[in-house]
Amino acid sequence: MQLQGKTIVITGTSSGIGAEVAKLARFQGATVIGLDRNDPSLTLDHFVKADLGTAEAIDAAVAQLPDRIDALCNIAGVPGTADGDLVARVNYLGVRHLTEKVLARMPRGGSIVNVASILGAEWPQRLALHKELAVMKSFAAGAHWLRDHPVPHATCYQYFKEALIVWNATQSQEWFMGKGVRMNCVAPGPVFTPILGDFVSMLGQERVQADAHRMLRPGFADEIAPVIAWLCSDAARWVSGVNIPVDGGLASTYL
Repeated sequence: MQLQGKTIVITGTSSGIGAEVAKLARFQGATVIGLDRNDPSLTLDHFVKADLGTAEAIDAAVAQLPDRIDALCNIAGVPGTADGDLVARVNYLGVRHLTEKVLARMPRGGSIVNVASILGAEWPQRLALHKELAVMKSFAAGAHWLRDHPVPHATCYQYFKEALIVWNATQSQEWFMGKGVRMNCVAPGPVFTPILGDFVSMLGQERVQADAHRMLRPGFADEIAPVIAWLCSDAARWVSGVNIPVDGGLASTYL
């Protein structure tokens, strides 16, 4: 089994992609620890209830994790219909803070997988800003930078998925070279999850209808999960620093 003997921490295990990754990882032999603000609706080996939007809450959650963690899947997130500050804290600042804390418990050969989005594909247009934010050394420093560089609420979801992709790329090689830990992104297109309706509201019916012809259908969470599980496995041991679209070919239609 691909993940036999590995201990994997997965955020967002109470629904959607996080729940499907947890199921698949346990089926493949992993010990799965879930982190979520909501109670789990599936069997896990351990669960930590946590708000991933503050550094203090993340630190308290990490204190409950085992000394060795082989993989971390950053899947939890909030949609762009939420408060913009919450989107920044959960979808970007919190992801970075949790990852940096868990990294200290990861052995060589460990893996980190971040869930971005096809909506982060326009990162080259704001690369300089995203690189500025990426070098902020702490949750607090990042929050301070964002106060000086406010992000419009209408595009905050896209902005922080772009920022996540850029941070993933710029930080990954240092950790791979120095610690032997890989970090990669997966960028889903539209997926049938509990927050799909929020994305339709965020983008607007006009944008959704204009893009509908580009894909057969939205994806299912269990079609995203195998790619994340594979990136956690030793089969992907030479894959680091990439952003993999898992979107039924949607990204290819924009070329």
